[in-house]
Amino acid sequence: MIDFQSFTLDNGLRVYVHSDHSTPTAVLNILYNVGSRDEDPNKTGFAHLFEHLMFGGSQNVPSYDEPLQRVGGENNAFTSPDITNYYITVPSANLETAFWLESDRMLSLSFDPQVLEVQRKVVIEEFNQRYLNQPYGDVWLKLRPLAYTTHPYNWATIGKEISHIENATMEDVKAFFYKYYLPNNAVMVVAGDVTVEKARELSEKWFAPIPAGAPYHRNLPQEPVQTQKRSLTVSAKVPTSAIYKAYHACARTDADYHATDLLSDILGRGKSSRLYQKLVKELKVFTSVNAYVMGSIDAGLLLIDGKVANGISLEEAEKQIDSVVAEFLAQPLEAQELTKVKNQAESSLVFGEVELLNRAMSLAFFALLGNPDQINREAADIQAVSTDDIKRVAAQVLRPENCSVLYYQAEK
Repeated sequence: MIDFQSFTLDNGLRVYVHSDHSTPTAVLNILYNVGSRDEDPNKTGFAHLFEHLMFGGSQNVPSYDEPLQRVGGENNAFTSPDITNYYITVPSANLETAFWLESDRMLSLSFDPQVLEVQRKVVIEEFNQRYLNQPYGDVWLKLRPLAYTTHPYNWATIGKEISHIENATMEDVKAFFYKYYLPNNAVMVVAGDVTVEKARELSEKWFAPIPAGAPYHRNLPQEPVQTQKRSLTVSAKVPTSAIYKAYHACARTDADYHATDLLSDILGRGKSSRLYQKLVKELKVFTSVNAYVMGSIDAGLLLIDGKVANGISLEEAEKQIDSVVAEFLAQPLEAQELTKVKNQAESSLVFGEVELLNRAMSLAFFALLGNPDQINREAADIQAVSTDDIKRVAAQVLRPENCSVLYYQAEK
């Protein structure tokens, strides 16, 4: 059980406090309700760019890392299609330093043109190194627009193309900041060796003076139901051919989310999964194969991907995947197999919550979804999934016409 209390500042900042006095450590986690799905289709990659810009100095703090390092703190951030999350871990005696730093960059960045140019180059280099010049690095640049024709999940977090970052102006940057980086568009979690009273005092001192902005009302175009299989074949100098099958599935808040997640585990989580046992161990069609869900806030994807063994064509590889899926759909699901993946999922949940930072991030995420109490219901929801739930969801999701396939051919 993860205990927490909450309060909301007058400017709309929602604050959640999870006290854990077992170690003299504290976490300040701020989740901004903005991801790549909120970007202008002609100006993509901005949410990720801001992940970098937010470390380039703020209105009153020219160097973000230096004062944090002086008090023994660590920080980082990540961006997804749905959210941007910043976190600091500090000795609890120095928690106010984290409040000072995070509040100042929420108040305003420095908007130094030199910082923009430096971070622009960093992001462009990342785009080149991780997405264009790395084996299989462009998979999501290809697969997302194949699977999504309408919803803004159809571009990767890094952006559609380098030119969108190359052409970003300071006016673009300021407009993005003042639209999304607002106290009323954020959730803050204070966790660890701290009391609710102290967290409230520091929140009022450092964050309450920051003015609220115009409320952001998300109104994204919804993805239509896919009615026929889509495919794309690409070739590149990679070690071996690969296949990526993306099926449309439910949203993270949907009642069927855990059933969908467990379905992917049965098919492709670990060496005891159906796909691995049949296609890697027995038939040796693949050298590796996995199945997983994206966990997106809006309707997401269930993915099956694998690296194909030498001498096996992509057509044969897909045929064998489809054979395992068809066999699963045709046969009853044994309760024992479902129990195994439930226990695996619950174990991952429990071990993940050992880390204070993970608890803070999870609490922020569920608060953003509108139900922070869900953090304590996840295990029960996992265990409540029945074999009938799995079979029903499988029949809905694992349809050929609901699938987009990327054939990634290794050049000879």
